[in-house]
Amino acid sequence: MNDTTEPIIRFDQVNKWFGDFHVLRDIDLHVARGERIVICGPSGSGKSTLIRCINRLEEHQEGRLVVDGIELTDDIKAIDRVRKNVGMVFQQFNLFPHLTVLENLTLSPMWVGKVPKKEAEEKAMVQLERVRIAEQAQKFPLQLSGGQQQRVAIARALCLTPRIMLFDEPTSALDPEMIKEVLDVMVELANQGITMVCVTHEMGFAKAVADRVIFMDQGQIVEQNTPGEFFTRPQNERSRDFLSKILGH
Repeated sequence: MNDTTEPIIRFDQVNKWFGDFHVLRDIDLHVARGERIVICGPSGSGKSTLIRCINRLEEHQEGRLVVDGIELTDDIKAIDRVRKNVGMVFQQFNLFPHLTVLENLTLSPMWVGKVPKKEAEEKAMVQLERVRIAEQAQKFPLQLSGGQQQRVAIARALCLTPRIMLFDEPTSALDPEMIKEVLDVMVELANQGITMVCVTHEMGFAKAVADRVIFMDQGQIVEQNTPGEFFTRPQNERSRDFLSKILGH
């Protein structure tokens, strides 16, 4: 079921609780193939939880969540199939410090995908080229800057040739001068037709890349619009308040 008109990600009335805390409330969200979504909102609004549900790092308790034609339930095989198509980049780079950059990239394709070493290394080098860091292949993560490490993490996610890339505040742990190099790589990826869902406070990136900006607050999608409309004419009081804080006007 890979009908091109069917949304690649579909939340229908999804709810999630952490204990008594209702973290996602009646989420309805359809993401088209190749669409680039930026999710923003104040801390604790449920943004990260929402995208972590897409590859079942968090499980929802009510509603339906369908990713690339597969409904996410407790079925482990279905979860594995979805995860093969979904790459994820976190705030922290989560690289193995005792492995070289190249080894970090080939580990999963070789062990999970059973790809031969030589082929895995060739594919890894292609992705390192893509994020403009191929010359660092033999270094260890801690020999790299934060921005370089995050680019390695993006390349690692791309090695599984995902149909969907999730980014959970990928620049928030970086020094300001490194943010641009990571965003530049993400902008390039965005122009290559991969479906992207990105939680970020980088509003310049949202303006440059997003097809749609989704604003969350208190576990709900409060507003969604094109970047042009969202930034110039936010419809909701909470969106206006958030933008005035983050953009300083």
